[in-house]
Amino acid sequence: MASGAQESAERFLRLAISRGDMPPGYRLVEAELVARTGVSRGAVRLAIDALVAEGLVERIPNRGARVRVVSTDEAVAITEVRLPLEALLARKAAERITDAEADRLRAHLETMTGAVDSGDVRKYSELIQQLYGMVAEAARHPVAADLVGRLQAQLVRHQFRLSLRPGRPRVSLAGLTELVHAVTARDPARAEAAVGAHLRSVIAALSEPTPDPGGPA
Repeated sequence: MASGAQESAERFLRLAISRGDMPPGYRLVEAELVARTGVSRGAVRLAIDALVAEGLVERIPNRGARVRVVSTDEAVAITEVRLPLEALLARKAAERITDAEADRLRAHLETMTGAVDSGDVRKYSELIQQLYGMVAEAARHPVAADLVGRLQAQLVRHQFRLSLRPGRPRVSLAGLTELVHAVTARDPARAEAAVGAHLRSVIAALSEPTPDPGGPA
């Protein structure tokens, strides 16, 4: 089980990578990360190892670790693989969700709506990750949840970049609103269809050409 220090370092790295503070190819220097996170070198090393296992970071022989470059084509492929797994989790969540979990999902959707209304795309991007985690928790299917978590970790930067596109957060919110309504209504078929429609819209958005594909997030 990861220590609190390791988890703190992992959170720092994931957030920095998703926001573009550590762009693809950014070299991860342990001494620098110790100073920035306030945890031990061992905890930093374990955090880097965890992100390597998730495919978010890579180790280069004789050059240390760096943020892995995930191309748009690879991001599309990863999302295609995620789709049936997320559909399974949505279906199971609709079948197994408790009243308390349903209430938390509805409250979380209100928070997401507030983030979109205020234009806080960074917060919204983070809330999307949390929403998928809540659905996975309600699904009680640890195998699918673990596989999805490993795939999703590689997409955080692309997801954040999508959130920056004009109009995209509203489109995303509409799809995720339908997902929450379907799960909390305990309608498995509707929940499966909702997450499928949402992720297909993500694939379509990822596939669209952008004026500055290599720019900062």
